[in-house]
Amino acid sequence: MTQRRTVRSRLERLAREIAKFGAVGAIGFVVNFVVFNICVHGFGLAVVRSGVIATAVAIATNYVGNRYWTYRDTDKNRRSREMGLFLLFSGVGLVIENGILALTHYGMGLTSPLADNISKNVIGLGIGTVFRFWSYRTWVFRALPAREAVQTAESFLVSAPPRVRAGK
Repeated sequence: MTQRRTVRSRLERLAREIAKFGAVGAIGFVVNFVVFNICVHGFGLAVVRSGVIATAVAIATNYVGNRYWTYRDTDKNRRSREMGLFLLFSGVGLVIENGILALTHYGMGLTSPLADNISKNVIGLGIGTVFRFWSYRTWVFRALPAREAVQTAESFLVSAPPRVRAGK
């Protein structure tokens, strides 16, 4: 029975993580979609250049959401390492997302606004999101090792002032 609870607890924790990651990603999707279409249709930039700009803006938005909400309880001691890995894996996602856009737009000749948005913001972003989720949870936003978490909690308790009883 204990093993069943452990598995259920892990699945519930994973479901919450996926839901938070998805909510942050939904905001990033809107940012990506709006910036992409403004760059292409408002400023007349090339589609891949617009895609890279839009993805870069969405990456910044997603970092803030993931760092301070989805993975707020993870190890915060190595921020420069975290930021470097986040940018590395986000860059790979950017290449996946905009590589598919370049392939469909320039390689296959599917140049309509609908085709560009589907290839970039549905297919490319979908594949890139699966990669990002795996890489962020595996390499970037790592949980504190159990020993460090216990030591951190113990040091907090030792340094906390003693409680004063009510009425004294």
